[in-house]
Amino acid sequence: MNLDGWLTLGTLALVVAGLMSNRIGPDVAMLGGLTVLMLLTGLFPGINIVDPPTGVSGFAERAVIMIGAIYIVAAGLQETGAIEMIAAAVLGRPKSLATAQLRMMAPVAVMSAFMNTTAVVAMYMPIVADWSRKMKISSSRLYMPLSFAAILGGTCTLIGTSSNVTIDGLYRSWLAHEDNETTRNAFGLVEPAFWWIAVVGVPSTIVGIGYVLLCSRWLLAERRPATQVTLEDRKYKVEMLVEPGSPIIGKTIEDAGLRHLPGLYLADIERENDILPAVSPDERIQANDLLVFVGIVESVVDLRRIRGLVPATEQVKKVEGGRRQRTLVEAVVSRHSQLIGRSVRNCQFRTRFNAAIIAVHRGGVMVDGKIGDIVLQPGDTLLMETHLGFVNAYRNSSQFYLVSQVEGAREVRHERAWLSLAILGLLVVMLALTPIDRMVSALVCAGLMVGTRCCTGTVARQSINWQVLIVIGSAIGIGRALDNTGIAQTVAEGLTRVCTPLGPHALLVAVYFMTSVVAQLVSNNGAAVLMFPIAMAVAVESKVNPVPFLMCLMSASACSFITPMAYQTNLMVYGPGGYKFTDYSLFGAPLNLAVGIVAVTLSPWFFPFHLTP
Repeated sequence: MNLDGWLTLGTLALVVAGLMSNRIGPDVAMLGGLTVLMLLTGLFPGINIVDPPTGVSGFAERAVIMIGAIYIVAAGLQETGAIEMIAAAVLGRPKSLATAQLRMMAPVAVMSAFMNTTAVVAMYMPIVADWSRKMKISSSRLYMPLSFAAILGGTCTLIGTSSNVTIDGLYRSWLAHEDNETTRNAFGLVEPAFWWIAVVGVPSTIVGIGYVLLCSRWLLAERRPATQVTLEDRKYKVEMLVEPGSPIIGKTIEDAGLRHLPGLYLADIERENDILPAVSPDERIQANDLLVFVGIVESVVDLRRIRGLVPATEQVKKVEGGRRQRTLVEAVVSRHSQLIGRSVRNCQFRTRFNAAIIAVHRGGVMVDGKIGDIVLQPGDTLLMETHLGFVNAYRNSSQFYLVSQVEGAREVRHERAWLSLAILGLLVVMLALTPIDRMVSALVCAGLMVGTRCCTGTVARQSINWQVLIVIGSAIGIGRALDNTGIAQTVAEGLTRVCTPLGPHALLVAVYFMTSVVAQLVSNNGAAVLMFPIAMAVAVESKVNPVPFLMCLMSASACSFITPMAYQTNLMVYGPGGYKFTDYSLFGAPLNLAVGIVAVTLSPWFFPFHLTP
């Protein structure tokens, strides 16, 4: 290995050390490593690791652009409330961590068999984030299993993952070459079928999901604590009215999802001048019911996302501006405010500020009583529904100490929920059943989300996780540096020479192991391209059927669980899950081993090394 290779390995070691230290973000570590490699190429004559155009070309990769577009599709689902519909229909309300993981992983694996894995993970991440919060399950217990399920499901068909598509094309070209005619005739080799790889992929997926369900409790660290409500959390009393025509009318409190919002409980129901205290979960909701909730502000936002529930105060309806231009804002009354000592009604709060007070928090407790009768005091925290410009208009006002917008409190566009689901369905069809490029498919559907007003352009821009895109783009550039310097090729050829005298099974294990190692260093596609000629050459020289080697090559290049850099979906969940670099090694290495055992055992069993005469 030349100087270029050693410099590249040294830089990669620094990147890994930075990631393992958890002192710098993954985007800073990856982009920093890529910058060093490009700098070395430019500073020193004779060094040709990766030039700037090649290094930054990863940011223009179709996969990176596709992921960005799918974030916008997910934003459309979020803004219309469709995510809640999907979560309720598919994920439900499991009673244990294992059940939650199974209900998430099974549909993800099935979808990944027919769709690009990064697309599936990008669509599911906001769903899982919201679901885990409501179920009080740490998101770090779900994000890595989400990525692993998508990877495993992608190994079940020839189109499930990009590395399978790459190897399929390479194998078809190999079959067509006249130099391989003898091997092709000897083993009756034909072009691979759609479900060819399923004999290994499906058992691997079953084993992988079983491993996660059994071992995640001990091997998967909880990096993000589950949502907890403490006595110090700011609580409000909020009255919500059930509008006539609401879809929750006739449902029980349990079925309507009003008992499982974190940090919130239903105190009582006011119905036709009667008060129903200590509400039973089997109580059925009626039109015009006044539901009185007590809870934290984050769960008040969840209430607003339920179709047919609106704040009970009449003042909300009088706020100027359309419902699409409103949000929730918290503000603390200052000791210099002219509002002090006056009731909300007498100070004409709504007329003066174009804002309706929904609830008041004072001195660690909620303030009871009708909103209009509450006499304001210094330090009162007001929860208001108001226009989007309120924060900027009163940020420096002497009336309030602190003014802040409540995150995620925009009006939900429920009437467009089915439209956003139709766009999601179109994306699935375009990705799975049409020859249209997956990047173009994602861009078309992202454009439809904005064009149909399922989400605004501002929300679309804010929804893109730029950290994830920077990490993936940088990883692609570093992978190309490893390819240019021949590091992976050198390692693969050395291991092959050692294992050749040990027989076909040993060679098969060696090919799987080498491909898996290379896949941790470069992308899954890079590992597939680098190892394909080696795997085929090993089979031909040993005079054995090359198909088992092809199967193991597909499995090993796709199933990369040991490092976050090994696969795009691992990188996507790395930051949001709060994981450490070593979490992947601890939890992923046994899974890599288990899938490897399945692949090297079943491949020659379904496709024997030697044909029976």
